Amino acid sequence: MTDDLAPFGAEFWEERYRSQPAIWSGRPNPQLVAEAEGLTPGSALDAGSGEGADAIWLSGRGWQVTAVDISAVALERAAAQAGTLGADVAGRIRWTRADLTGWTPDEAAYDLVSAQFMHLPPEPRSRLFARLAAAVAPGGVLLIVGHHPSDLETSVRRPPMPELFYTAEEIAAELDPQRWEIEVAAARPRPAKDAEEREVTVHDSVLRARRLK
Repeated sequence: MTDDLAPFGAEFWEERYRSQPAIWSGRPNPQLVAEAEGLTPGSALDAGSGEGADAIWLSGRGWQVTAVDISAVALERAAAQAGTLGADVAGRIRWTRADLTGWTPDEAAYDLVSAQFMHLPPEPRSRLFARLAAAVAPGGVLLIVGHHPSDLETSVRRPPMPELFYTAEEIAAELDPQRWEIEVAAARPRPAKDAEEREVTVHDSVLRARRLK
């Protein structure tokens, strides 16, 4: 891993997950639910699966899920949670530890590839999203969700690094229009609370694209 990616690497994430019993809410990301609940279950790649809420939600709806994360702590936590829901759910998830900045999924292998809030500097982000797009099978869906740049203008806590944030339109522009149909490219509002528990409206950059060929 290069120096510019060191703050996003395994050591950082292992320490963050070890710092408390749970980092995330345990609920699936709302934009995943909104965009995937109407899809026919098939094979899914959950890139940056964290503590497993998205993978578990997908598995519970019949998807065969490959869940990939850089943190062993997060994956152990996720597998344990899936195990409490029974073999039917747990058995449809393959937990995989990998650094997504250097990992290449099989091409054209998944009916859904989901990357929720993957924030990296522009160049490694572009390379990662290109590999994720290549992993979508013809007819399948690429779903990328991130914090919108406008969040930096609110009181909600975000890293003071504008280059980490992107719009859906910026990601869509990197997809070949001969091979992709853009189904959703939006800045979708969502209620949140800032560090002082004040109600804030943030926006998620939501890209849903279907691979044509």
